[in-house]
Formats: sequence, C-alpha cells, structure tokens
Amino acid sequence: MTATICRTRLPRHVFRTVQLRRCYSSTSSVNLLGKEYPKDSTTNITSAIIDKVGRNLYMNPSHPLGILQTLISSHFRDFNSMTGFSPVVTPARNFDDLGFPADHPGRAATDSYYINRDLMLRTHTSAHEVEVFARGERKWLLSADVYRRDEIDASHYPVFHQMEGARVFSADANGKAELEEDNARLSHHLERSNIVIEDIPHITGTNPRQDMHDPVMAELVAHNLKLSLNSLMLTLFGGRGGMGESDPLRVRWIEAYFPFTTPSYEVEVFFRGKWLEILGCGVVQQQTLDRAGVPDSISWAFGLGLERIAMILFSIPDIRLFWSQDPRFSSQFSAGQITTFKPYSKYPACYKDVSFWLSDAGLHDNDFCDLVRDTAGDLVQDVVLIDSFTHPKTNRSSKCYRINYCSMDRIYVERNTTYRSLSNEEANAVHAQVISNLKDKFGVEIR
Repeated sequence: MTATICRTRLPRHVFRTVQLRRCYSSTSSVNLLGKEYPKDSTTNITSAIIDKVGRNLYMNPSHPLGILQTLISSHFRDFNSMTGFSPVVTPARNFDDLGFPADHPGRAATDSYYINRDLMLRTHTSAHEVEVFARGERKWLLSADVYRRDEIDASHYPVFHQMEGARVFSADANGKAELEEDNARLSHHLERSNIVIEDIPHITGTNPRQDMHDPVMAELVAHNLKLSLNSLMLTLFGGRGGMGESDPLRVRWIEAYFPFTTPSYEVEVFFRGKWLEILGCGVVQQQTLDRAGVPDSISWAFGLGLERIAMILFSIPDIRLFWSQDPRFSSQFSAGQITTFKPYSKYPACYKDVSFWLSDAGLHDNDFCDLVRDTAGDLVQDVVLIDSFTHPKTNRSSKCYRINYCSMDRIYVERNTTYRSLSNEEANAVHAQVISNLKDKFGVEIR
C-alpha cells in the first residue's frame, strides 16, 4: 500500500488555515493530462508534481514567463515558434537520442521523475530535438515545461520552463553562402550597437569541431551561433537594469561541455554589477541530425531557462512566485512590458529542524525535498542540510535538515475573512506532518 499526501485544492491565491490530511491509495496508475499510465518500481513522480503538469505558465501573455517567451520569439521572427509538446517522453528520447552517456547522473531516479521504467517527464526541451528536426524544420524555437528533482531554495523548483532554438544549414556551397551572408548582416548590426563582446576562439583543442564537419563550415556555423545570440542578448538586456544610454552591454563567451553539442559554449552578461550565466549552446551533434534523417546538414542550437532570465529582468526574488495566483503578483505585469517586481510579502521566516537516524535504505537529499514539497507545498522557502554524521560505534548515519517555512502569499482566515501571515502554530502543524510522513515513507527514527 502506497502512502500519499493529500492536499485540498485551494481557490486562486487563497490559502486556508493549514489543514493537511493523510490518505492512503493503492492505485496502480498515474493520471497525467487525462491519461492513465501504469506504475512500477521505478515510479517516483509525486502529487505535487502532477498538480503542476499542464499549467503552461509561459503561454499566459501577461505572465513574466509569457512576456519573456514572446520577446524571444519576436526577436527570432522568421523562426517557427512551437509549443504544446507532451511532457511525457521515453528515456531514449530524453537521453539516448542526444548522446548522453549511460552513466550520466541525469538518468538517475534521484535526479529525474519517472512515470515508470519506460516513460518519464522530460528534463529538457532537447528531448524533442530529433522529432522537430525530422519534421524538416530548419529554423525553430520550442518552449515547454521541464521537470527535475532538485533542492528547495529561492532559485530552484522541480518544474521550470525552457526555450530552445536551432537553425539548420546545408553542408554544401549553398549553406556556406547562406552563412557568409547572414554573418555579414549580423556583424554589421552588432558593430553599430552598444555592446562589448568578450569572445573566445570558435574552435579549440579543448572545444573541438566534430570530425565529420568541414573545418570552414564548422567555423562559420559557430560564428553564426555567436552572432545570433549576441543579438538576442542585446534585445533582452540592452538598456535595461539601470544602464545609461552610453553604457555598453557586456557579453562574454565561455567554453562549456554538453553531451548534445560540440563545440559548446555558455553565454554570460554583465548586469546590475555582476556576471550572470544566461544560456548554453553549441553545434549540434551530427548523430542527432542523422537520427532525425537530416543528411548533409549542420546545425547550431541553444537552450535557456525562462525563470532564470525572468528573475533577472523582472527582479523577482523567489522562484515560487511564478506559480502564485495572488493578484498582488499577477496585477504587476502586462503583455509586452518588462517591469520591476515590487515585493509585497513581509512575512517572517519560521525555521524548524528535523533530525533523524537513517534506515538501511538511506535517504537522498532530493527524496527529502520531494517529501517536503508534497506535504507543505510552496509554504517552504528553503531546506538546508545542517548536519550529517555516522556514529563511530553503531555505524548508524544521521541527518539534520533545517526547513524554512515562509509563505509568499497571505493566509486566508475563513472565520473573519482577514489575511495574515503563517502562524508559528500552523508551521508546527505542517512540520509535524512532514515528520510523520518522513517516518512512514522512509522508516527513519526521529532523534
């Protein structure tokens, strides 16, 4: 019998006085987007994650993620901008088709959400690369929600949104001419723009071209990628963040490694006084194009996290806010406008510790965080492992986590229709439920 945490669904931004109840379910399937999927021993998707599937925040034109997605799509105006791909994919599509090694940590059940051994929730938009290339798309953008098991803090959330872009060129004289013409156009645009670019060689011994690629074409494609993304950085960050008209946007390129591209790069911008990582990109592994049935071609691709950039541009301090239905959040944003978020929550942090001896099965940090999310939802701002040790005599292992209960939104009190912060007593009740669920699910012994 599987223990499941059940929470009453609440209307809009209202969170009623905390009342969590336990229920037990022996269901043998998972319902996602109206379809039933059988469970097996690999299943680790939680109710908190299932609740988020299909929300599609980036498709709301007045939501910060939707505003940013529209801005990027408008920049690449001649690219086909696609949405609506199901988040349910096979591990082969998510990893194998992109050249992930068999021992890549992203495959682990501690890092990804598995519906069963044959299906999972995509961990990146690249899971659809082969599918889109196979359609014959030559210039495309794809936006979608992605899912990764992760820690709990202000910048990490198990559901976030990515946007991916790619451009394909023929690996012949026509493709070479197209690249040379586009590179000249983009170079002219950037030379007239207020931007300073700290570049690196397109191809090096530590960031090589692929053996099957013509050296000249490889250089041209990598250069086109850089020019295209430098132009995007201007659109996103130029003249924002308090920069004066005379202040140039500073962009720098760094060598990187990704399983699905080579050469690979990361792009950073200097914004509000510090360097910030914005996206990853590179020349697509030829095996990806081969699997898609796109011969005699070469392509670049990039991928970015919408939340990461939106938090920077809109000055949003906590990633949980993107999921808020509090009108004090949503009313601050309008389609087509990047505005500075004005914080409205002054509710204090409430720290609770839980210390326990592990069972023989152990406990991964992401398992603990998922249990906390499933029990307390977005009432938790962060979770920190503050102590871990092994007893020298008994060889038993112990962990101690500190949970910060801090509500972003108001607690609605039904009796007198007033709003207030989460009380210490309510935090204690939620924390007690976390402890109870921790003992039931993982067999720990509370210290």
